Amino acid sequence: MIARVFPRKTNASPTDGLAFFREPTIENISDCIEAGITEVHISVTFTWDLDRAEELYYAWQILGVPVEVGGPAFDDRMGDFKPGMYLRDGYVFTSRGCTKDCWFCSVPRCAHGVIRELPIADGWNILDDNILGTSEAHFRAVCEMLKRQEHPAIFTGGLEPSLLQQWQANLLREIKPKRLYTAYDTKDDLEPLIEMGKKLRTAGFVPSSHTMRCYVLCGYEEDSFEDAEKRMHQTMQACFVPYAMLFRNEEGRTDAQWRSFQREWCRPIITGKKFNEFWYERK
Repeated sequence: MIARVFPRKTNASPTDGLAFFREPTIENISDCIEAGITEVHISVTFTWDLDRAEELYYAWQILGVPVEVGGPAFDDRMGDFKPGMYLRDGYVFTSRGCTKDCWFCSVPRCAHGVIRELPIADGWNILDDNILGTSEAHFRAVCEMLKRQEHPAIFTGGLEPSLLQQWQANLLREIKPKRLYTAYDTKDDLEPLIEMGKKLRTAGFVPSSHTMRCYVLCGYEEDSFEDAEKRMHQTMQACFVPYAMLFRNEEGRTDAQWRSFQREWCRPIITGKKFNEFWYERK
């Protein structure tokens, strides 16, 4: 039996009784002993949580069982996936890795341009780094799995604009997802993003539903507020609701002014209103 410890709690964190987010309390220790815990795994997603993970590593030694530290912050991204272990129920990886080599992303350091298809577990929130890069058979099997779920699908991991084919867009429409995300990270992404919007609309997606959403990277070196806002408007013009993703270095540092800009462009109520107003003015 394994206890899992996390430096911070997120929407994706497990919710069972053996998932912990701080140093062990007397109650935690009692629960672990009663459950027969034989290992403690500290899972670290963000590099800026490494110092906190070290503190937790020493604190959880009190159980007297092996304590291991790993996770994406250690480039541990290509292994198997066990539902519910390090992510809450419903969140799934059906593949690992990515074919791209983006300068701002840590995935290429361990994927080396490879996508590893995994056994498909039931879930509704797809976290794959590049699911459109998987084989046709795998993608179709994932879509069939999603059709069986009680929850409408969400593609949080994102869909690569340059890879989307019309048959995939049509299949996505059959699933009736709640949200699907793509990304506008560099200037080269704009034309594929526009084409992606066209394919999704051809498949039957309606921009007013706000299903089509797009992460827009901002705040990196040499970026400007004017350029970032231009990308937000280009994203809306391509029929996607923008979601500002603020660039962080490995220490997790961000600029206060950029954080203010991000708040204006990442809250669904605000961005949804901006999107509606943008399209209303075009009519």
